[in-house]
Amino acid sequence: MQPAVPEPSPPPEGPAGNGAVTLPPARSDAPVPPVARKNGFMRQQDTQADAHPSPATAPGSGPAGPSDHPHPQPSVGSLAAHRQRAVAAAVSDLEPDLDADLDAYEEDRSEGALPQGRFLDRERSWLAFNERVLELAEDPNTPLLERANFLAIFASNLDEFFMVRVAGLKRRIATGVATRSASGLQPREVLEMIWARSRELMARHAACYHEDVAPALADEGIHLVRWSELTEKEQARLFTLFRHQIFPVLTPLAVDPAHPFPYISGLSLNLAVVVRNPVSGHKHFARVKVPPLLTRFLEASPGRYVPIEDVIAAPNHLEELFPGMEILEHHAFRITRNEDLEVEEDDAENLLQALEKELMRRRFGPPVRLEVEESIDREVLDLLVRELKISEAEVYPLPGPLDLTGLFRIHGLDRPELKYPKFVAGTHRDLAEVESASPPDIFAALRARDVLLHHPYDSFSTSVQAFLEQAAADPDVLAIKQTLYRTSGDSPIVDALIDAAESGKQVLVLVEIKARFDEHANIKWARKLEEAGCHVVYGLVGLKTHCKLSLVVRQEGETLRRYSHVGTGNYHPKTARLYEDLGLLTADPQVGADLSDLFNRLSGYSRRETYRRLLVAPKSLRDGLVARIDKEVQHHRAGRPAFVRIKVNSMVDEAVIDALYRASRAGVPVDIWVRGICAVRPGVTGLSENIRVRSILGRFLEHSRLFAFGNGGEPEVWIGSADMMHRNLDRRIEALVRVVDPGHRAALNRLLDTGMSDGTASWHLGPDGEWTRHATDTDGQPLRNVQEMLIDARRRRRGTATP
Repeated sequence: MQPAVPEPSPPPEGPAGNGAVTLPPARSDAPVPPVARKNGFMRQQDTQADAHPSPATAPGSGPAGPSDHPHPQPSVGSLAAHRQRAVAAAVSDLEPDLDADLDAYEEDRSEGALPQGRFLDRERSWLAFNERVLELAEDPNTPLLERANFLAIFASNLDEFFMVRVAGLKRRIATGVATRSASGLQPREVLEMIWARSRELMARHAACYHEDVAPALADEGIHLVRWSELTEKEQARLFTLFRHQIFPVLTPLAVDPAHPFPYISGLSLNLAVVVRNPVSGHKHFARVKVPPLLTRFLEASPGRYVPIEDVIAAPNHLEELFPGMEILEHHAFRITRNEDLEVEEDDAENLLQALEKELMRRRFGPPVRLEVEESIDREVLDLLVRELKISEAEVYPLPGPLDLTGLFRIHGLDRPELKYPKFVAGTHRDLAEVESASPPDIFAALRARDVLLHHPYDSFSTSVQAFLEQAAADPDVLAIKQTLYRTSGDSPIVDALIDAAESGKQVLVLVEIKARFDEHANIKWARKLEEAGCHVVYGLVGLKTHCKLSLVVRQEGETLRRYSHVGTGNYHPKTARLYEDLGLLTADPQVGADLSDLFNRLSGYSRRETYRRLLVAPKSLRDGLVARIDKEVQHHRAGRPAFVRIKVNSMVDEAVIDALYRASRAGVPVDIWVRGICAVRPGVTGLSENIRVRSILGRFLEHSRLFAFGNGGEPEVWIGSADMMHRNLDRRIEALVRVVDPGHRAALNRLLDTGMSDGTASWHLGPDGEWTRHATDTDGQPLRNVQEMLIDARRRRRGTATP
């Protein structure tokens, strides 16, 4: 089946008019004069003469501030908290590109060069992605507990954005190495834009929680209350809980000449307490850290939940912590720190030890954001700002409670009627025509045909996991080679590799110990694998190994046969139920030979850069994709079928984007399905009128990477691990595999058809960088949901489809 594509327009003879393409202004490119900010209990001084202005406020932000202020900031809302990897949306996409992201892109100066200002700002685009997450929380058609979950995801995403992107930007500004971004903004302009835009979004986040989701939860018998709203009986019950389970782990830290201001760890929730000595009359400041391992919301009585900091801060409870002192006031606050890692691999004799030391130093990174309750006393706020050495612009007064990622706990309540309908993936039909209690013979299935997997609609446990478990148990398997970027804490993948090594098989595991925020877990697994006899390597110096590869070598008679898996997602059984990903299981000799060569490169000294059915970064992947995009121009000019269709998490790389612009100028239709960041300006006359950009968010996190080309009537399709970002194409080992089965190519093009269709619910990107949600048709009826369609298709195969 040929994919439906728009009718191509004829190639332009050259840029319109006098050779200049008129680009619409993006909000991130439209700064306003610098003004003093007024936020709750603090006012920022006028920005310095060399500072750069903030962009204009986007529509839909919070209410206007006091009339005496020319550009008021909205009251910002609750945000938070500790990262929930199983549900947070692709927050690992935030890695700072220290040598590229904020550097100016050197464009081609040859005749017909593309115009300046053609790239949207990456940081604003990320904030727009998180806005789309927020829109799902605001949508009354989203199940109620899922709305609470999206509120938690929004807050968790924003935490990591500040910890990594904002921290990296500040570090580059401080060291003087930050330069104008590819979007044309100066570093200070980007920072000002982030501060302004994040405040607008947090205002909506707070309003959604306080005015909509929390009252709706109460109507369903789930009450999120504050201490003052509890009954005397509930308070008495919680006092008993406090005395026996909370008080013993609390440590109040005084601040006075004998006690310096304590270190405040990143993302910890704290109480700033002011007490007075009744004898001397002197006031004192103390900090109480809320224990992070305790439940965020405590159940006061069935269906009624109170934040743990409210329980700690209750008057008679604080008196237990400061006996004999008068409790004057208390305020919750929270600090976000730079938690990016800097490991000089070239100088590190032992990468594992160097990384462990850097992980210890991460706890002491400089602060980048201070969240405080709106009711905080000005004197207490001044003390925090001074001691934490943070600027007023980085202070975020919020309505309590802080740390709303505690809503992950609320989402976990057993109320299925308030969540998405339960879906349990089944075994792929090519692995087991009829599901039974006995596991399928994966090797026999792969000898018959390649298997294209689409998770979570196809079960990970009965496909990829079963593939490795069968390999570990099979006496004819001689060797297993495996990459691990992220995996679960109780990983059956790791267990299978250990079983294989202990049974005498040769097992090579490439563990990427620099996988962001999973470093501790990966170091632990690396040592466990080594102890079991696996050969563990940590990849190439200066490069992260992000490709998703498995290779099994099996003795079959007088020959050796290689079985392979190439995927778009991690070998993580838990996230495989929540992330949308693709994978190819195959016994194709070319893929097996390619994986053998690539693993040899990763574990040894091979310099191979060309492969049979793979494109591998950093050497051949970008060039390979750009060459194929350029080839579509040739096909189009020759009158042959031509199109470019890409599905990725992020589209930032300027060389790839410029190739897409050139294709669009030539009349080639270009479709981009992106989950998160996108620096492309679609729909610009003379530049990108043949480019469409869509985004889909929902119950599953769209995570697959897919590349399809018309190729003159013989469609070419690739899947793999690489996003179109500098880090993926220049500083990571990434791999794409070419899909050769005609049925698989057709299925993937149908998926792209559906995702890009105007009849599918999605967000559309405009040339000004603004995303518009399209969820209903002209009659107000809901558009089709691609994820629900795929769920229903799997249910129909098993005879359990919804009527």
